[in-house]
Amino acid sequence: MVSLPIASSSTITFPPKPHISIPKSSFNGVRIQHRCTIRVPPQAASFRNPASSVVMMAKREEEMKEIRTKTTEEINEEVVELKGELLMLRLEKSARNEFKSSEFGRMRKRIARMLTVKREREVEEGINKRLSRKLDRQWKKSIVPRPPPSLKKFREEEAAAKAAAEAEKSA
Repeated sequence: MVSLPIASSSTITFPPKPHISIPKSSFNGVRIQHRCTIRVPPQAASFRNPASSVVMMAKREEEMKEIRTKTTEEINEEVVELKGELLMLRLEKSARNEFKSSEFGRMRKRIARMLTVKREREVEEGINKRLSRKLDRQWKKSIVPRPPPSLKKFREEEAAAKAAAEAEKSA
């Protein structure tokens, strides 16, 4: 039994530790022996529904199959278009216009998936990493800057609105 003197005249005594075979570990803290059983409803047990994650995985696999059916040139074209769309989203954000913030992640992931498929094809052809980066730099230099599809659509809508306004003025 251990006893500790305190400033007052009384002493505190602790009962001896029971000798229970507890597996040795490097943890020297307090062990709590009792278990608390709390039942959690199945919906509150996880924040995500496992069925929805299966659906998301299926969509992702479907998208990868779709990307793999495309040629490398088509993948390159779509990467350029998506990067243009990403730029437009950044401009909308900086202008404080309304936009869906989830589009950033969606576009970046789609670009990453396409570049992954492109690199997989290079690996199959036996192109090493160094040559791949060299080819990638050449490809990036060869890109002709052009407006993304959303900007083209926006310009067409503006032109149609101007034409409608002029038609109303002349009528």
